[in-house]
Amino acid sequence: MLRNYLKTTWRSLLKNRVFSLINILGLSIGLTACLLILQYVTHELSYDNFHQQKEDIYRIQQNRFNKGILTTQWAAGCAGIGPALKENFPEVKAFVKLHGGEGVISYKDNRFRENRAYYATETFFQVFSYPLISGVDSLVLNRPNTVVLSESTAKKYFNEEDPIGKRIKHNGHVEYEVTGIFKDVPENTHMKFDLLFSFDTYVALTNERALTAWNWDGFYTYIQLASGTDHKTFENKLPAFVEQQQGEALRQYSADVQFLLQPIDDIHLSPNYMGEFEPNSDRKTTFFLLIVAFFIMVIAWINYINLATAKSLERAREVGIRKVMGSFRRQLIRQFLFESCLLNVMAVFLAIAFVILLLPAFNQLTGKTLTFSLFAQLDFWLALIALFLVGSFLSGLYPSLVLSGFRPIAVLKGKFKTSSRGTSLRKGLVIFQFFSSVILIAGTYAVYQQITFMKSQDLGVEVDKTLVVRAPNVTDSTYNDKFSAFKNELLNISAISKVASSTAVPGRQPGWNAGGIRRVHEDESQSNQYRVIGVDYDFKDAFQLEVLAGRNFSKEFGTDRETVLFNQSATKLMGFKTIEEALGEDIFFWGDTFRIVGVLKDYHQESLKKSFEPLIFRLIPGARPYYSIKLNANNPWETISQIQSRWNFFFTDDPFEYFFLDDHYNQQYQADLQFGRVFGTFSSLAIFIACLGLFGLTSFMAVQKTKEIGIRKVMGATVSNILSLLLKDFTRLVLVAVMIAIPVSWWMINNWLERFAYKIGLSWWLFAIPGLLVMMIALLTASYQTIKSSLANPVDSLRYE
Repeated sequence: MLRNYLKTTWRSLLKNRVFSLINILGLSIGLTACLLILQYVTHELSYDNFHQQKEDIYRIQQNRFNKGILTTQWAAGCAGIGPALKENFPEVKAFVKLHGGEGVISYKDNRFRENRAYYATETFFQVFSYPLISGVDSLVLNRPNTVVLSESTAKKYFNEEDPIGKRIKHNGHVEYEVTGIFKDVPENTHMKFDLLFSFDTYVALTNERALTAWNWDGFYTYIQLASGTDHKTFENKLPAFVEQQQGEALRQYSADVQFLLQPIDDIHLSPNYMGEFEPNSDRKTTFFLLIVAFFIMVIAWINYINLATAKSLERAREVGIRKVMGSFRRQLIRQFLFESCLLNVMAVFLAIAFVILLLPAFNQLTGKTLTFSLFAQLDFWLALIALFLVGSFLSGLYPSLVLSGFRPIAVLKGKFKTSSRGTSLRKGLVIFQFFSSVILIAGTYAVYQQITFMKSQDLGVEVDKTLVVRAPNVTDSTYNDKFSAFKNELLNISAISKVASSTAVPGRQPGWNAGGIRRVHEDESQSNQYRVIGVDYDFKDAFQLEVLAGRNFSKEFGTDRETVLFNQSATKLMGFKTIEEALGEDIFFWGDTFRIVGVLKDYHQESLKKSFEPLIFRLIPGARPYYSIKLNANNPWETISQIQSRWNFFFTDDPFEYFFLDDHYNQQYQADLQFGRVFGTFSSLAIFIACLGLFGLTSFMAVQKTKEIGIRKVMGATVSNILSLLLKDFTRLVLVAVMIAIPVSWWMINNWLERFAYKIGLSWWLFAIPGLLVMMIALLTASYQTIKSSLANPVDSLRYE
């Protein structure tokens, strides 16, 4: 029987080559899209799943409030929370604390700037499952001046030498003994690092407050709870503990702090908090791609159902004869389900081949480094088999029920007609296809419009033609003299107009976050938090910031070290009714008094996703770690070479590293751009699959109406008349799909845009253009076969049977 089914199916495929090709191609493209998206989503969901104790590891995420208003959300919070929890709660089995330690690392003649370096407590390798190649997990970081290197970092500095016991220098003066080597951290971890220094060294370099301070932020804290502890129950205990430990001090400044527990395998898809190791992905975006994959697969299955049921007239006589010869309905159902399975098997193998060929391009599209590791996982093959079985059954069940249900007497007498229910179902499925297509196109269009809008807005700060050089790590008294001489040398280059130094540059949130700032005549309850940027005299002019009131820092005033500049938002936060009112006002800033001498116009320090933040600018000549160099030449590469030669003269121990500020600023939109590209690509695939089905359906409908077309042409109908006759039904269906899709797409786009402080308006053309585009694509797809049929010789049409 199986051999008979195979023969029958193969003959049917060969007899209907075009329809078979459309079905197989549509299914394989749908499966390819599903597999690629599944690969991407699986990778995103796999972050930090490799930790053996992941169920019990949580990051302490910190929120700081001022007067009940949430002002800062830290990924790296206060220094003292980890030890305090370990000491006071038996549920806390262990804690790990980290702090940034980037700088220049040197060994003999090898010298590199390492941006992924951190100080870590000795429990690090006991809590996290980053395997050590050399060293003991509990010993490698248990004393001062020790360091653990990644495998690739050790190779970079020591080549084939054994690194253990060797000594490297950090920023030219602090020596560390290499006590361990760990495997390079995997791609799917939120915590990217290449070097870990012992935290005891950081305490020795700073002070003991790095162990216990509650008002010193910037420390990553992770805790391991005892097995079986409910983290939400534990989290609910923290407000009372904070009140007990710091309640009085927090109330003194009208401030509050909240600690939340983030499961370690949940961090990568959480919002981006201040101080993240690297930008996180977006949970909604990730799961939305799954919905896109579902739409694509459903559209492919709809094609199969539509084409199989539309061809039911051709197979009616086959079914009638089989029934007369003794076939039972269940046998016919099995046969047509077998056909569906065979088509899906062909599509699966073709899809796997497509995935293998397209994965490198998909990696480039998503910015990820995906491998074929998914194919080695049992879960993947179980999911693929389930998708295959469900798809084969669902797409083949309705056509098999329709075909096997024909009455042999009516069929053989030629009295068979398609049912209104079958026609209605096909129309409903076509509407769903183009409903999905309109939503996908509208979504893609909205993403690109929003990104274009953000990139085209006036930032209020000049980021073009700006080269930013990472400042050296000179720590002795010669730094100011060296920097001044270096700056003068650069200004002698005709292609350079300005050089400014600062603690932050546009494109990222300033890392300096200061609380307790208030007017000197106010009490502590009136204090607030501000972002602070240390700048030199030329920062304002280099970035073309506008002074709305007062003046800029100037060397003409010998006391400017005791002055500050505010932006507009900062004056509002401090309670000034006008910007002029702020001028000359003295403020309390961490035990010192500063006078406001100028107010700058608000500018976008970060992307337009966020509103303006209150910024305070402090005068710090030679501020680090950024030197911003304004170029006025069209070819910057020669100028960069001149800058580097002068750098090598003044800062011989530091590598020359730079980036262009406009590229740095636009990196904030990189995730949205990648989402737009991925979304657009798969939207195009969905539309292509839908058009494949529409092409097959119109081809078949044209064949069914061959004799009618011939009669109408004999009676005087024109090509346009016949074209209108054949296309009007499809036009109605697409119009219905567009009308249903518009409110749905409006709701989805509006929800997505809520993430942005500055966003596009939802104008009518945002939905009209996708609707017209889908209409045009559908009509062009359907017109080919209908025009071909309407141009045929009516004599041949009348002979057709």
